[in-house]
Amino acid sequence: MKPTKDLFSTQSKTYAAFRPHYPQLLFDYLFSLVKNFDHAWDCGTGNGQVAVQLAKRFAKVEASDISASQIEHATKNERVAYHLCRAESTPFADASFDLITVATAVHWFDFEMFYKEVRRVAKPGAIIAVWAYAPPVCDPKLDGIMHQFSMEKLKDYWNPERRYVDEDYKTIPFPFEEIKTPQFEIDTEWTMEQYIGYIQSWSSVQNYRQKHGIDPVPEVAEEIRVSWGDSLRRRIVFPLFVRCGGFEI
Repeated sequence: MKPTKDLFSTQSKTYAAFRPHYPQLLFDYLFSLVKNFDHAWDCGTGNGQVAVQLAKRFAKVEASDISASQIEHATKNERVAYHLCRAESTPFADASFDLITVATAVHWFDFEMFYKEVRRVAKPGAIIAVWAYAPPVCDPKLDGIMHQFSMEKLKDYWNPERRYVDEDYKTIPFPFEEIKTPQFEIDTEWTMEQYIGYIQSWSSVQNYRQKHGIDPVPEVAEEIRVSWGDSLRRRIVFPLFVRCGGFEI
């Protein structure tokens, strides 16, 4: 089993405050695939945003993460139980879950061991869904600033697993009966502070700070301020890529 990577504890408050929220259309689609709404597992739950959405339909949701800090800042809900554990080794009983979700996290896992655990805890006929999002689109100038910062300034500070995101999850192992999914996107409006806060939450920014002892964000934040314009809010679109699969009954 490959070593656990906890890349978001340091900035867990920032992560909870500034990460984008997934669209209701995505959850409606997942719910349309599910046969029973007894028990769901949101793995790599982070700030708990997906777990809370699942709790709107499921009687019980288990939400797990390796970061105690993330769980501390996660949204509380009476139907959600938070667990501090690895994705590959959980306290859950065999054949427990009707739906298993992993939002912008599966690329950090040991695929073989995680999928073994998934098969152990999934009910026959269950659904697994994993997804992440591409870099945000706003306007050519701001997109260019973010791209240059991400791919030039921080080029050597992204962890290797990040490539799975850059490849839209097309290259991750996914040994399930795959279900073709529609296209989804996060379509939102952000203030400039939210846009900069999102950048602050990147794992590459944390890696840069740890190596050099300085924050790389203020410099790019000034470029963003100059290019933002007079609008209080700007439309931001994150393309989503989703992979869904089922288990034999």
